[in-house]
Amino acid sequence: MDGAALHRTVEAVFRIESPRIIAAVTRVVRDVGIAEELAQDALVAALEQWPERGVPDNPGAWLMTAARRRAIDLVRRKERYAQKLAEMGRDLETAAPPVDEPADPEDIDDDLLRLVFISCHPVLSAEARIALTLKLLGGLSTPEIARAFLAPEGTLAQRIVRAKRTLAKKGVAFEVPYGPDREARLGSVLEVIYLIFNEGYVATAGDDWLRPALCEDALRLARVLQGLMPKEAEVHGLAALLEFQQSRTAARTGADGEPVLLAEQNRTRWNRLLIRRGMAALARAHACGGAPGPYTLQAAVAGCHAEAHTYEDTDWAQIVALYDLLVARTGSPVVELNRAVAVSMAHGPEPALGLVDALAEAAGLREYHLLPSVRGDLLARLGRGAEARAEFERAAALAQNARERELLLKRAAEQGS
Repeated sequence: MDGAALHRTVEAVFRIESPRIIAAVTRVVRDVGIAEELAQDALVAALEQWPERGVPDNPGAWLMTAARRRAIDLVRRKERYAQKLAEMGRDLETAAPPVDEPADPEDIDDDLLRLVFISCHPVLSAEARIALTLKLLGGLSTPEIARAFLAPEGTLAQRIVRAKRTLAKKGVAFEVPYGPDREARLGSVLEVIYLIFNEGYVATAGDDWLRPALCEDALRLARVLQGLMPKEAEVHGLAALLEFQQSRTAARTGADGEPVLLAEQNRTRWNRLLIRRGMAALARAHACGGAPGPYTLQAAVAGCHAEAHTYEDTDWAQIVALYDLLVARTGSPVVELNRAVAVSMAHGPEPALGLVDALAEAAGLREYHLLPSVRGDLLARLGRGAEARAEFERAAALAQNARERELLLKRAAEQGS
C-alpha cells in the first residue's frame, strides 16, 4: 500500500472509530474537549507508525488503546492521580453490571449515548448541543456540520469551541441525567440522532453517496432510547423513521455506487425485516397517545412509501395530508419543499411548481441544491427541457457530494440543449 493510500485508510478508520474513542476517553478524563484532543493524538501516532509497521489487524482497537494510554498518562500527571485512576479502573472493569447486583433500569450502559446526553446539557444552547454532538459522535467535520445547519462554517466552528469550553468550565459530569433533567434534554438528543442518520443516509460532501456507519450508529442509539423511554411517542417515532429509511439502503445505490432515486429503486431489495420493525415502532408511537410529533409524522410518510409496491402506487394524497400536518408543526421550508414533491405526484407538476417558486427566497434554501433539483424535475415533466437543464446544472454546482453532483449533471444532459 503506497503512502497516499495508507493515509486515506488511517483517516477512514479514524472517522468511523472516533466517536467511540472520544466517548471512552471522556469516561477517563471527564472532559470532552481533552478527549477529542487525545483521540487526535492517537490519529497522529497512527499516521507516524503504520507506514513503518503496517496497518494492525484491528485498527480501531489500536486507536482506542493509543488514546486510552494517553488519557491514563494525563490522569497520572494530575494532582488527584490516585483517586481518578481508581475511578477509571472501576469504570473499565465494570463494563456490564455485576451479576449479583441488578442494573438500574434507568441507567444507560452505553458510552456513546451517555456522551450524547452530556453534549446536550442545558448549559449549552440548542444549536451548540447539536453541533457538538455531531462533531463528537457523528465524526463530522466542521464544514459538514455547517452544511447540515445551512450556516456559515466560521459560525459553526466558534459554536463548537465555545460549547466545549462551557462544558469544561461548568464541570459537567460524565453521568446520565434522571427524571425531569433527562426529559428536558430529549428533544436535542432526538434531533442529534436524526441529523447523524441523515448525514449517513445522504452524505453532504465527499465521494460516497452513503456513509453506512453513521446510519448504523444513529439507528442503534434510537433503539436504545426506545428501551430507555418506552412511553415517549417521539422516541418511537424517530426509531420508526430510521428503520424505514435504513430498509432502503441496498436499493439506493447501483453497481458502481451511483445513487438510485426513490422512484427508480427495486423495491424487492428493500429490507422487509426493517420495515416490520418500523411499522411496530410507529404503532408504539401512536399507542402513546396525543397529537403526533414531527418524527412520528415523518415516519408515517415513510410508512406510506414502505407499503406501496411501486412509486406510482404510493398513497400520495395521504402523504400530502401528513405533510400538511408536518408543515404546521415545524414551519420548515425543507418540509414545504418535500410537500411540493408529494403535491406534484398527487395533483400534477403545475401546482407543485408554483409552490416551489414561492420557496425560492426562503431563508436557508437559497444555497440548498435540492430546491433547483426539484424545480428541474417539475420543469422536465412539463416538457420545458431547456429550463430543466439549467436548474439541474445549478443544483449540481451547489451540491458538495460528488455522486450527487454526477447524478444531477446526468439529468441535465438528458434534457438536451
